[in-house]
Amino acid sequence: MFVDSVDLMVSSGKGGAGCVSFWTEKFVAKGGPDGGDGGKGGNIYFVVDNNTDTLSALRGRNHIKAENGRPGEGRKCYGRKGQSTDIIVPPGTQIIDALTDEVIFDLLEEGERVMFLEGGKGGLGNMHFKSSSNQRPTYAQPGLPGVTKEIRLEMKLIADVGLVGYPSVGKSTLISSLSNSRPKVAAYEFTTLVPNLGVVNVGEYDSFMMADIPGIIEGASDGRGLGLEFLRHIERTKTLLILVDIANYREMQYQYETLLLELQRYSSELAGRHFAVAITKCDSLPEDDVNILTQQFIEEIGLEVNSTLSKYKVNSNYFSYGFEEDFGVELPKNAPLFVLPISSVSQLNTDPLRFALKSFVLSVTEEQKED
Repeated sequence: MFVDSVDLMVSSGKGGAGCVSFWTEKFVAKGGPDGGDGGKGGNIYFVVDNNTDTLSALRGRNHIKAENGRPGEGRKCYGRKGQSTDIIVPPGTQIIDALTDEVIFDLLEEGERVMFLEGGKGGLGNMHFKSSSNQRPTYAQPGLPGVTKEIRLEMKLIADVGLVGYPSVGKSTLISSLSNSRPKVAAYEFTTLVPNLGVVNVGEYDSFMMADIPGIIEGASDGRGLGLEFLRHIERTKTLLILVDIANYREMQYQYETLLLELQRYSSELAGRHFAVAITKCDSLPEDDVNILTQQFIEEIGLEVNSTLSKYKVNSNYFSYGFEEDFGVELPKNAPLFVLPISSVSQLNTDPLRFALKSFVLSVTEEQKED
């Protein structure tokens, strides 16, 4: 089961109490105090593990506690330290304070281990309180309590390319044809109910990660459909591939502008991400019709094709099409890197798409390093 958000209460261990004890031994008349210290309570750690891809193991575990420290004993014996607890999470997990919504940790790197809550300190035994004026102390310190915190864990997928499109636009078919992922594919909308990750191989030694996100519809940023629940999974993607269905009853320009608008309304940072466009299901129409509709779509969104058919520039009339209703935000002003007609079923342009996306990801990665 795919679980990407859980609520938890976590507690570090309580420190053990110090011991009140006196040394009693044959032929030793006044042995004095010898009570040992209590053990320290266990800590709570979060550990990032690539072998974990959901938070399902934590579902239903309402309270996770570390072990308490053991109390001290006589003969100056210290109590055993409480065992710490490791909570295993997948990369991309955020630890959020449930009361303030503050992001406490953002765990991204494989093998990362951070201490979240420290256990309580053990109490001192009575041997620490002897003095010339108090040679028989009959008290010791109690251990300090552990820390309890209510948190929310949210997982955001980490991928190089995030697929964005309407339901049934062909995202699952594309990721299954390009990668080793095998999501459910069917001829009805909202087939994909959870995100899917796939590794796309480019040659023998190069690859990149692709994420298939459940379909976005109008009003997704306001909670309609499944979009709002899963839009956060494309926040960490380096690039976006917007899929536009050439055979859909919605016009291609309308699909394109709706998706950009929902991204903008959800997050201006996400809307500013570099993206490309793939026109899907081109095997369902004759080749001439595909060429005409593709050219028409390029012109409608304000792009001009130069003589090499490889670069596009933004037209000043861009964003003057589409919506009658004023949503209060403007469409993003960045243009797609490329517009490519494809068919995942007949493998039309899937190899050029694979290599183009790899180059796209590399260029964006280099740009981010320079910034």
